[in-house]
Amino acid sequence: MKTFHWLQKIAFFYAAMFVGIVALNAMPGIHDHQGLMFGLFRLDFIDDALHLASGVWALSAAWHSLRATVFYFKWFGAAYLLDGLMGLAIGKGYLDFGIFTSEPAVAEFGTRLAVNVPHITIGGTAVILGFFLSRKALGQSQT
Repeated sequence: MKTFHWLQKIAFFYAAMFVGIVALNAMPGIHDHQGLMFGLFRLDFIDDALHLASGVWALSAAWHSLRATVFYFKWFGAAYLLDGLMGLAIGKGYLDFGIFTSEPAVAEFGTRLAVNVPHITIGGTAVILGFFLSRKALGQSQT
């Protein structure tokens, strides 16, 4: 039976979380009368595709190896964290091409905070896992 490092187990959780986000977007009762999830934001096909791809990447990395998992956490985390910070700052991210396809959001800061804190938290945690906590797991020095 294959055994998995704790980092790989967290990547499996990331996979389930992202697939869950896609599933949640399809559930009735989650959206308000304007089609906004939790009354805050709309997830379109591109958003669902990005969340699903993030989940598939996490799943395949975790299943493949510890090194693949660390690579996932480093580069997925950096991209997702920066996207969340950009969304917080200007109201649009780059992963879904929002900064290229529409005007900056006019939502108040509280709404931008509620929408982007999950991205910042998920991405930031992945960065910490990939760049810092994985060092010992991979046998690298802490210097």
